[in-house]
Amino acid sequence: MDERPFWKTKSLEEMSPSEWESLCDGCARCCLNKLEDWDTGEIVWTRVACTLLDDESCRCKDYDNRAVTVPDCIQLTPAEVRTLTWLPPTCAYRLVREGQDLYWWHPLVSGDSETVHQAGISVRGRTVPEDGMPLEDYEQHVVMWPGEAPEDG
Repeated sequence: MDERPFWKTKSLEEMSPSEWESLCDGCARCCLNKLEDWDTGEIVWTRVACTLLDDESCRCKDYDNRAVTVPDCIQLTPAEVRTLTWLPPTCAYRLVREGQDLYWWHPLVSGDSETVHQAGISVRGRTVPEDGMPLEDYEQHVVMWPGEAPEDG
């Protein structure tokens, strides 16, 4: 019997719903608004958070109904993960897609949902809410860290 963890033995498509959901490390980087340069297609990250993001827990306030409240919320599926270019380099879905292992701070590796925050990977305490902010002001909140990978620790 193979003793390796499921993310090393299964493709994204082979995962059960609970395995799929457990891949999310709770960093909430994907819940940050991104801007795309219309001419180059380049994506830049902002620290402007989705209206449903709880900045403290780094979880969606209404996960089951998020697409109703936020119609442009992208629900990650294996097909989406295979095409999205903006997934953070730390994202477990992206790492599995690329055949890489999860980082030491991922809750599936560490056994602790707080390590993603302790390692400084999550957006906890680093966001501003999108509520009431004009889209043209998003450029004032461009940040580089969501698109960066941490040093291995």
